[in-house]
Amino acid sequence: MSAQAPTGLSIGKHTLGPANAKLTVRTGRSGAIAKVGHDLLLEVTAWSGTLEVSDGAITVALTADSSSLKVRAGSGGMQALGEDDMANINQTIDDEVLAGGAIAFHSTDVTITADGLHVGGDLELLGASRPVAFELTIGDDGRLTGEAVIKQTDFGIKPYSTLFGTLKVADEVRVAIEGHLPTTTEEQSNDG
Repeated sequence: MSAQAPTGLSIGKHTLGPANAKLTVRTGRSGAIAKVGHDLLLEVTAWSGTLEVSDGAITVALTADSSSLKVRAGSGGMQALGEDDMANINQTIDDEVLAGGAIAFHSTDVTITADGLHVGGDLELLGASRPVAFELTIGDDGRLTGEAVIKQTDFGIKPYSTLFGTLKVADEVRVAIEGHLPTTTEEQSNDG
């Protein structure tokens, strides 16, 4: 680690998950009648991640349960999303889009930047592995934020469409994380 690590990033293994961070997916829409559809905010409710810092290296890893994506909001569209609409979208994601497939990320190259970390690595999704890079901003207080843009077709996923293809989910989705790195004291008390 040649550059100075952010103050909020201490040596050790930092564990993240729904208890101290939020992992979300934002979708857009396309197609001839895109204005009737919704841009969705999905939350991943079952996942775990680690950010491990040693004297010589930093590694980032994350696994997520693809069946744990839940619709939290829908914007745009001709009418508001109701509870039944959200339940149907959740079911479609489980049955047709992700089909219970594995999701995992493992860093291959992490470098310190002025605001945090530049992370490069491999994202495994539905049996395909592709390189992904993103920035993680880490505040002096340990607050962590980051976002990656993922193209569904890079992983063999055909973006969901309806009404004979006139309404589609956009190929690119935005995956974001926002949370707080636990301090060493917090992690030790959680471990036992």
